[in-house]
Amino acid sequence: MNYRELGRTGFKVSEISFGAWAIGSMWGQVDERESLAALHRAIDLGVNFIDTADVYGDGRSERLIARLRKERRETIYVATKAGRQLSPHTADGYNAANLTRFVEDSLKRLEAESLDLLQLHCPPTEVYYRPEVFEALDRLAEAGKLRHYGVSVEKIEETLKAIEYPGVETVQIIFNMFRQRPAELFFPEAKRRRVGILARVPLASGMLTGRMKRDTTFAKDDHRNFNRHGEAFDRGETFSGVDYEVGLAAVEELRPLVPAGASLAQLALRWILMFDAVTCAIPGAKRPAQVEENVRAADLPALSEAQMAKVREIYDSQIRQLVHQRW
Repeated sequence: MNYRELGRTGFKVSEISFGAWAIGSMWGQVDERESLAALHRAIDLGVNFIDTADVYGDGRSERLIARLRKERRETIYVATKAGRQLSPHTADGYNAANLTRFVEDSLKRLEAESLDLLQLHCPPTEVYYRPEVFEALDRLAEAGKLRHYGVSVEKIEETLKAIEYPGVETVQIIFNMFRQRPAELFFPEAKRRRVGILARVPLASGMLTGRMKRDTTFAKDDHRNFNRHGEAFDRGETFSGVDYEVGLAAVEELRPLVPAGASLAQLALRWILMFDAVTCAIPGAKRPAQVEENVRAADLPALSEAQMAKVREIYDSQIRQLVHQRW
């Protein structure tokens, strides 16, 4: 496993890390024993950074991570998120009282004295224009409730506004072969300010594994079944906002680029790591075998200029018009 500096935090984190949404909720049935086995396998393979949120399984994901930490001796950095418990999910809800309550609840579930990294969980855009929100996070940091804080965002506009606040040390954003816009303006600015970048949804909700077909079905509680058009939350979270049939067609064009002995998922993750502004990719996993496949992506050789150019060509011809200016 290779490790990269997470912005100004002083953390050196595994470039392939563990996204813990799937072991919480909205990805079909969850087996807690298998989920815990997947977490342990990740640590066995050198993963030392886990990304979760308070709403993943209504705290289930955080509680599983707490169990993991008690059973391991290695240093494991945990990033969690806050804000999506709000109902309605409005900018006004991002106030000091609510943020303090969310942090205290996460501390209890994670059985920790301080959060390694707290991220605002894709708040409304207006939140980024309210300095008092970030002042509240500063106060929580000064009180020792959290070591560092950052944001998880939907839009490029939000990234650029967020990193104007000196306390924002990380940005989590959707970045993958189907969502390439962050590399254009945001990445250079983040590098200049030494902001860590966490690439979420790196496999486009599994589309970039290459295992999906036109007749693939998803469980009723799987967001890939009920959120394809943004019915429950932002459309861009499911298949990166790409129409299912279009995504399948683009995947077929990507298949010839896969190196011998590798998988499309590994190619997709290795593509993300070609961008040195990115600290890590955070693919999800519910089973140890999925963890193993994800982690092996770090061992692939660097992609060639021809491979990178072809990925860009496929994006420009098939995907760009659907997503580029939306997020």
